[in-house]
Amino acid sequence: MTGRHGLTGTGALLHLAVRRDRVMVPAWVLVMTLVVTTSAASIGSYYDTVASRLALAASIDTNTSLRALYGPVHEASTIGGLTAWRMLTFGAALTGLMGLLLVVRHTRDEEETGRLELVGSGAVGRRAPLTAALLTAFGASLAVALFLALGLAVQGEEVAGSLALGLSFAAAGCLFAAVGAVAAQLATTGREARGIASAVLGMSFLLRAAGDAAGEKGPGWLVWLSPLGWVENLRPFADERWWVLALTGAAAAALAGTAYALVARRDLDAGMLPARPGPARAGAGLSGPFGLARRLQRGTLAGWTAAYAVAGLVLGATAEGAADLVEENPKVADVVREMGGPQSLTDAFLAAMLGLLGMVAGAYAVQAVLRLHGEETGGRADPVLACAVGRLRWAAGHLVFAAFGTVVLMLVGGAAMGAGHGVVAGDITGRAVSTAGSALVQLPAVWLVGGIALMLFGLWPRISAVGWGLLTAFVVIGLYGPVLHLDQWAMDLSPFTHLPKVPGEEVTAVPLAALTALGTVLGAAGLTGLRRRDLG
Repeated sequence: MTGRHGLTGTGALLHLAVRRDRVMVPAWVLVMTLVVTTSAASIGSYYDTVASRLALAASIDTNTSLRALYGPVHEASTIGGLTAWRMLTFGAALTGLMGLLLVVRHTRDEEETGRLELVGSGAVGRRAPLTAALLTAFGASLAVALFLALGLAVQGEEVAGSLALGLSFAAAGCLFAAVGAVAAQLATTGREARGIASAVLGMSFLLRAAGDAAGEKGPGWLVWLSPLGWVENLRPFADERWWVLALTGAAAAALAGTAYALVARRDLDAGMLPARPGPARAGAGLSGPFGLARRLQRGTLAGWTAAYAVAGLVLGATAEGAADLVEENPKVADVVREMGGPQSLTDAFLAAMLGLLGMVAGAYAVQAVLRLHGEETGGRADPVLACAVGRLRWAAGHLVFAAFGTVVLMLVGGAAMGAGHGVVAGDITGRAVSTAGSALVQLPAVWLVGGIALMLFGLWPRISAVGWGLLTAFVVIGLYGPVLHLDQWAMDLSPFTHLPKVPGEEVTAVPLAALTALGTVLGAAGLTGLRRRDLG
């Protein structure tokens, strides 16, 4: 160990981490700020009187599903109070996700690829990489807080409440960054570390949801078992409880201290949890490139499928209640119909939520396609291609998961949403089948997103991450285009705009075939580029 407390080289590693994240972190901060400030503007537009806001809060308090999803309304008379209700839980969870991903990226991933061993051969202390990773995540979280608070204050919201909402996001980001630091010491791979930390984040959300859904007469103490429940009880715009920040800070410090203790006790590239020895001989399923792709992709697909099942159930169960809330405000009802079609409000809400699941499935498609890029840059593709395996055959195994994995996600998400709605409507099987069929209509747009990612990887691998940026643009257009009343040409930039709004609207083959054909052409161009360019 070199330097005082093993921190030698922290500054250089921090500079390197900031440079590597110079696109991802600003994009994350910008998107978070835009989503929250846009939500505040839309709430102010559609609930422009105190009476309308109080009526909305009264309806929310009687809806168990909405309380579980978003939490209780602590302050209903102000736009800032409703913005905090609408955005705090999910915003804090997303900032926490950012924090844990950044820490794992700059610690366990660096060890797994061997880069940290190379860096550590110089004048770098044992604790320097972990310190640089935590400082990067803490700085990104505080940047979210700063820009979010400034954005709300510029819109005329109370400064103290704006700052409290921003700090609630930052507190979650710092806390789950520390969770990611501990997970990086326990696991032996980056994937395992992200899985452990993400499981803690998911459990925190479920505990908070259970406590909030129970209301005042139920086990509300469950909220205090969840870090997301802690930041919820900071209560922005509602007599802020600033002492909650001390609670989250103490928990983050304890977790970070645990991570520092563990990093000094383990060997480089080893985890505290023992690795399971594999079989002496590979099974028949690993005899080819498809078997290898299946082994690499199956865990990711299983996690996404479980998340879609839970999300579908929750969204389906809230459909009736959300439709009732929307019906009381003609302006909001118009927006929902623009997103989900001119049919009944319940069907329009279901169609809008299926569209949301479709856009999120695009993220899975991009992730599955860009696994090829990770295999290439990590040097793991070379041993495979050195055998009697062509490039297209190697790529095909991963592309099967990108294409058919999205089918699984939409079927599971649609069926779960229909079942959740069917519990309320009294027709579980019928609703599950019909909604699952409606969910499949999203696939042509999802495949087009995957085709774009494949084209970028095959032709211009250095900018393949642009696929994430384009998907983000499509999501922003789909979610906020109707709210901001964007021109039709702007809405048409997203492939999801061209899909039929089902359930409710008639399904026509022309847009579905056109989107599928365009995605196929772009994917074929990417495969052609992959065959001709140099690897590595």
